[in-house]
Amino acid sequence: MERVLPHSLFTDADIYLFREGKHYRLYEKFGAHTIEKNSNKGVYFAVWAPNAEAVSVIGDFNHWGSGLHKLYPRWDGSGIWEGFIEGLGWGDIYKYAIRTATGVLLEKGDPFALSWEQHVQASSVISTTWFEWQDQDWLASRQNKDIYNTPLSIYEVHLASWMRGTDHPERFLSYREMAERLVPYLKEMNFTHVELMPVMEYPYNPSWGYQVTGFYAATSRFGAPQDLMYLINELHRNGIGVILDWVPAHFPGDANGLHFFDGTFLYEHEDPRKGFHPEWKSHIFNYGRPEVKSFLISNAMFWLDRYHADGLRVDAVTSMLHLDYARNEGEWEPNAEGGNVNLEAKKFLQDFNVAVYKEFPGILTVAEESSDFPMLTKPVHEGGVGFGMKWMMGWMHDTLKYFKEEPIHRKYHHNKLTFASMYVNKENYMMPLSHDEVVHGKSSLIYKMPGDEWQKFANLRALYTYMFTQPGAKLLFMGNEFAQTNEWNFAQSLDWHLLKYPIHKGLQQYVKALNALYSTEESLYQNQYKPDGFEWVEANDAENSVFIYLRKNSNQSQITMTVLNLTPRVLDYKIGVDEGTNWQVILNSDEKKFGGSGVMAEIIDEEDDEWMYRPNNIVLRLPPLAGVILKHCGPPVAHV
Repeated sequence: MERVLPHSLFTDADIYLFREGKHYRLYEKFGAHTIEKNSNKGVYFAVWAPNAEAVSVIGDFNHWGSGLHKLYPRWDGSGIWEGFIEGLGWGDIYKYAIRTATGVLLEKGDPFALSWEQHVQASSVISTTWFEWQDQDWLASRQNKDIYNTPLSIYEVHLASWMRGTDHPERFLSYREMAERLVPYLKEMNFTHVELMPVMEYPYNPSWGYQVTGFYAATSRFGAPQDLMYLINELHRNGIGVILDWVPAHFPGDANGLHFFDGTFLYEHEDPRKGFHPEWKSHIFNYGRPEVKSFLISNAMFWLDRYHADGLRVDAVTSMLHLDYARNEGEWEPNAEGGNVNLEAKKFLQDFNVAVYKEFPGILTVAEESSDFPMLTKPVHEGGVGFGMKWMMGWMHDTLKYFKEEPIHRKYHHNKLTFASMYVNKENYMMPLSHDEVVHGKSSLIYKMPGDEWQKFANLRALYTYMFTQPGAKLLFMGNEFAQTNEWNFAQSLDWHLLKYPIHKGLQQYVKALNALYSTEESLYQNQYKPDGFEWVEANDAENSVFIYLRKNSNQSQITMTVLNLTPRVLDYKIGVDEGTNWQVILNSDEKKFGGSGVMAEIIDEEDDEWMYRPNNIVLRLPPLAGVILKHCGPPVAHV
């Protein structure tokens, strides 16, 4: 019988759940934990390496000598190696020396390490997630929120390039410096949430964080785990939610990472048709292996538990769900039913969603998914995948294609802005204008717009009006709010100096005003996932490129009307309304303070004649290339 350590953190129940793929708190067991044994303080280590011949811990403390501090396999066949080293503590660096069945010695980082070095050696660091949180009120209120009937305006941030140090343009801001700058900015701009591109440890800056090696470690580029917790704590204390990008789709082949961890394909599929990603040159998790499922779902729980995240945006879900993703014919194998769906990945995502929603009421999971995979945001018990929301990629592509057109040609592309209403209620959608749209030669958002400078900015303000008044949550990538002119560059700060120019400052102020309106007008955020929350008034006037629609709150007592004039002409436009007028303009994107031409959007006439199949009408002066939002200020009206 193998040696059994009396101070093991594992119980029989832990082992059973781990091997069943149902242990969701593995971070409490695996990794490096400071403990006291027989009055001697030290560190308990545990790692899963079922096919290893020997495992030891190496570091500065033993001059990186393998075999000096051995770990011992458990007797139960779980493949877990564990041991205790006296005298070690927080801040010590280490790796696992793993002797494979073929005699090769591998040096691996700890899959459960809470911190990693930034040096080439990239060792794991004995650390802790202890922190004195002060966001209890936020967490308590979160549990009772109906996320589908509350404002959700998200600012997507890449921490390394939102802003750099003022003392040196190459210096990253720390998590705590970000708290000093980012928190008040988000609050001033009226965003409800921030989404952080991956903060899990990654070795390669150009991957933007999407090639993760330390799944349980906050990247040490910006500080210690407690520094990231401080940033999240400050966001919560200021009423701002935090969504973290999470990457369970793949991992890089770094020598000290998960790939070929114990000399075998442990975390990834051995079959390259399932285990290797041809587009990203990375490795795909084996979602059918119970221990891997336990590892990944525990990881999701970890960020919600230890870091108080309010949600997880799951990256690359399309690649997870489709066996033929980025593969040619013959490069993939159909599933047992003869189709292209990765049934193991689907089951993993269902189990993940069920687990996190059960444990953390009020959080949100969001799928970055670009196909028409059915029932992605429907409950698992109804046959769905269980996500809270899905990125509305079709809306994003159609919208940008439309706005790229010269206004004179837009009448031929009118349906690109109306088509989304045909499928908007099939899923719970989030409308993204994300980092992916402003890199790799796609140009910045402002330079996707046609025309001279005035027209470009007018078009972008109109686009944002359309976005913020359509059903669904909103996501805007950093820099888009003030019209960053250069494409996003992960290696440098945003061009904040542009705000000294009135046209850029005006756009920023317009986004601020849109956010404020969106957060206060119930009709713009309630009822957004139900058919009776949205109604077209005019969807077919392609000749004038005019769009008119209503948004209604949950009990239909509040109504807003959005009117888009997407040509550079001023129009006096007749609009059908229900009994009475009682409409008031509450936002006009063409106001001079926003960088517009200053044409006043005003009701210049009203009649009790039927128009657009409605009993009355108003005549509204429409500024050029503008969005106008009106509010019904009279008693509730009903239109059948």
